[in-house]
Amino acid sequence: MSKTAYERVQAARNGKRPTGGYYIDRMIDGFIELHGDRRYRDDAAIISGVGWIGNFPVTVIAMERGNTIEDRMRRNFGCPSPEGYRKALRLMKLSEKFNRPILCFIGSSGAYCGMEAEQRGQGEAIAENLYEMMGLKVPIISVVIGEGGSGGALALGVCDTAIMLENAVYSVISPEGCASILWKDASKAAEAAEALKLTSYDLLNFEVVEHIVKEQNRTEKEICDDLKKLLISELEQKAALPTEALLSGRYQKFRKIGA
Repeated sequence: MSKTAYERVQAARNGKRPTGGYYIDRMIDGFIELHGDRRYRDDAAIISGVGWIGNFPVTVIAMERGNTIEDRMRRNFGCPSPEGYRKALRLMKLSEKFNRPILCFIGSSGAYCGMEAEQRGQGEAIAENLYEMMGLKVPIISVVIGEGGSGGALALGVCDTAIMLENAVYSVISPEGCASILWKDASKAAEAAEALKLTSYDLLNFEVVEHIVKEQNRTEKEICDDLKKLLISELEQKAALPTEALLSGRYQKFRKIGA
């Protein structure tokens, strides 16, 4: 029996669901974390660094909410600040310089919306990522591993191939936020979730994403192994493309959304 949209939202939010760090530990060999945006500070809500997947040297950028309560507080519960996105872009630019593909793992309810984040240019940081990622001359693959919320998720979502785990969600707004705006009643979140078309199957149907990794009746190791094989296969295809073909394909991918 298939899950409802809101059941998938709840599954994506499950506190025991693997986060970005889990996939880095199990898929990326020789990972070296790199810190800081060179402007303000490091943001622990985004893990970034370099390593290997298969025969490919890659730059990896992953949203991380943490596992213990102390770790979650340090990582701001996975909600990145402007310096997190600027750190990510710094690493992407470095990746382009050394011709390394980029892997992004998306799993956050959204960017941090506190006053200090706005004072440091949250909107600009996200917009700059969208602009710059569209023109990066290396393959970019983004994977939605949990809750992909709003512009905070999209800031790592401009890519050549988008992949979603089966119970992940990807949306412009949370169902509760949508229900509060449309009906002034957050209790209608389940109805809003259906209307938002935020599940992996909805987004595959709309060609927003290219692949779904099945989760039902599978262990975390099996899911991780499948995802790793898919990532290596996509890297082999994208790395073989001339730069102009890569950039043209990325442009067309986004140009057709909503057509």
